[in-house]
Amino acid sequence: MRMNSKGQVTIPAELRHKHHLHEGDELEVMEGPNGELTIVRVQDSETRGQRLVREMRGRATTNLSTDELMELLRGE
Repeated sequence: MRMNSKGQVTIPAELRHKHHLHEGDELEVMEGPNGELTIVRVQDSETRGQRLVREMRGRATTNLSTDELMELLRGE
């Protein structure tokens, strides 16, 4: 990895997948006792699913009931 002029680094895709890291996840860089740097996920931060639900909440606009929506979606 290389750090760019803004101090940013890119975590390789293989490691992002392995550790289930997604865009928007909160990470922290910590310094260990021997000067090594460790990247850790911030505890109690919103999960990807929680962020998606928060962003989507209140966006739907419809006058249909739940039963009508289910019929529309499932063709029942």
